[in-house]
Parts: sequence; structure tokens; C-alpha cells
Amino acid sequence: MELILKKDVENLGFADDVVEVKNGYGRNFLIPGGYAVLATPSAKKVLEETLKQRAFKEKKEVEDAEKLAKKIAAFEIKIAAKVGSGDKLFGSVSSADVSEALAKEGVELEKKFITVPGGTIKRLGQYEASIRLHRAVITPLAFEVVAQAK
Repeated sequence: MELILKKDVENLGFADDVVEVKNGYGRNFLIPGGYAVLATPSAKKVLEETLKQRAFKEKKEVEDAEKLAKKIAAFEIKIAAKVGSGDKLFGSVSSADVSEALAKEGVELEKKFITVPGGTIKRLGQYEASIRLHRAVITPLAFEVVAQAK
């Protein structure tokens, strides 16, 4: 079943992408949830016209996202966490913690745009998260999980 996405759908595509999905997924989840519409010939023409109009605006958005990516790459982020025996953490560090650390640096990002390797981090050390600022701009963010001062 061919659909046009109306919203970003994780692990499937971004808004205004034409995607091929199984019939049940499209009919039972995407269409009723307002995530997609059927890709009829008329809907494809409307989408094509919309994308032409949006191309100019998107160029500016990509430039802004690239500037922000350069700014983020310069950050040296340390996330303090409680530590047990050895280098194991009490709890874990997730994308929400990385989002909070970025907010302290002056960059407000939702945690859904941050991908931490393995989903959560349970040990001290150096890690790298990927941050999606735009569909065309994904930047790595190096950060370190350190022991919290007692």
C-alpha cells in the first residue's frame, strides 16, 4: 500500500514522504491516526506542488540547522551520574539527560531528536549521540558520563 505521510513516523519516514507499507499497518494505524493518506494520483500532484513551494523555505531551514550543528559540535558536555561499584551507574543516562545537558548550554531540543547508542547508558565513559536537527542534517554529539561529586 502506497501512502503519503502527514507526520514524521519513527523508523518509517518524514512528513510528505511517499512510503510503501503493509496494508494492515496503513489501514489500521497510519490512516486512522492521521499519520498518512492514500497516495492517489491527485494526492501525489498536490504533494508535488506543495514540495515545490516548500523548497525555498527548506533551504533556509537547512542552513540554520547546519549552523546549529557546528555550534553543537563545539560543545564539551559532561553528564554527572551516581556511580556504584566500579564504573556502573545507579540508573542510566538516556536521551532526556542529553537534552537537559544541551539545554544548560543554551540549545533547546526535544529528546525525540536525540539518539543515544543502545537507548541508555549504564557505565561511565565517552559516548556519542546523534542529533537530528532536520531531515537532511544529522550531527554527532560527543559527551562524557562522569561520576557525580559526593
